[in-house]
Amino acid sequence: MARSPGTVWHVIQHVAIEVREEDAHACSSFWSLLGFERVDPPDALARRAIWVQAGGTQVHLLFATSPVVPATGHIAVVVGDYERTLAALRDAGFQPRPRTPYWDSPRAFVDGPGGHRVELMARGPLGAP
Repeated sequence: MARSPGTVWHVIQHVAIEVREEDAHACSSFWSLLGFERVDPPDALARRAIWVQAGGTQVHLLFATSPVVPATGHIAVVVGDYERTLAALRDAGFQPRPRTPYWDSPRAFVDGPGGHRVELMARGPLGAP
């Protein structure tokens, strides 16, 4: 996809989702199945969040007493080895739900421990990784 002269590519650096503090470690373990590793947040935030990262993208798990989990919203992740990721999720007790492939890419939805829906894709649209 061509971009207009003078424009730059943008990338989402992080998303923040609310989780109950007692679910935070289970959520962190879930994200590790998707290839994300824990990283240290700034000291001022360490008591109220866990951060995980894959490449240059982070997910911030913010502790909340009554987390808001969107009914239809989701986070989409292109995973390095789609079939292995689905198998690891199943082995850990999660139930990925295959969806109609788009842009010739297998994809599935899975609910994390905090109730957030995550879309898994083998490839992104329009030739994106």
